[in-house]
Amino acid sequence: MTTRNQVKVVGGIGLSGVIAAGLTGFVALMGLSFWIAGRAHIPTLQGLAGSRPERPIDISLNGHLGDYLFDLTTVEITILFIIMCIWIGWAVLRHNEKNHKAKYDHGDDKRANVSTAILAGLVFVCVDGVLLYNSYVDLNEVFWNFPTEAQHPVIVEVMAQQWAWNFRYPGPDGKFNTPDDIVTFNDLHIPVGRPVYARIQSKDVVHSFYLPNFRIKQDAFPGTTTRMWFQATQPGAFEIACAQHCGANHYKMEGAITADTPEQYAAWEKAQVAEAQRRYDPGDVEAHWGWEWEY
Repeated sequence: MTTRNQVKVVGGIGLSGVIAAGLTGFVALMGLSFWIAGRAHIPTLQGLAGSRPERPIDISLNGHLGDYLFDLTTVEITILFIIMCIWIGWAVLRHNEKNHKAKYDHGDDKRANVSTAILAGLVFVCVDGVLLYNSYVDLNEVFWNFPTEAQHPVIVEVMAQQWAWNFRYPGPDGKFNTPDDIVTFNDLHIPVGRPVYARIQSKDVVHSFYLPNFRIKQDAFPGTTTRMWFQATQPGAFEIACAQHCGANHYKMEGAITADTPEQYAAWEKAQVAEAQRRYDPGDVEAHWGWEWEY
């Protein structure tokens, strides 16, 4: 007879421990193989599933890095789920009154605690450890490796406000807050094949500049400047969204980003500069919201 604080443990820890170690080793090997194989050679789940639109089309130079980590997480968790289902099913069939007599204990002895710690540690290393490592590699080698002036990126200042996006380009003189500045409202144009370096601020509350088709986003704060960079690989018109709840009309805070061919972008820039010089008003202080650029 058992008390309320006792737990019925079916079977010993020997055989099940061996099976647990084997299954966990398999998971570890699986995680290590994903790591060694390299991100560029692992097909995404979208590719395996065909052309179904499970996610927005990726037109970014580095968007595949984020997709890879999402796919890797899904695959590893699926494998772990299958393993646990098999393990539980095996325990139900193996440990019953026909095979052996039940053993009662609290399940908190040293052996049980060590086994639990080892299993949890292996799962953490296989899944979370691989994700953490790859994330920091991507950040340090790609996303935090901002374009230099020698790379001639398109530089743009982004001012978020409730509930819209304001964009400012420096124009041919390369300086902000001058008569040739290009200023657009909810409309960002970029050239294909050239890095875009954006510095972001907020006029009022916290927003988040989100480009789903570039797999990137960056928060916008009042009183401080954040930054991000990206590069388009194909032309087209895509969505700009806000990924931070910023008020009652947050859902309306959307814009458009158009990736032009180099020729189309040059023509657009020329027309916009002429229009900017025509309508420039040095007395309109509120319109001169740009700031000094720093690489």
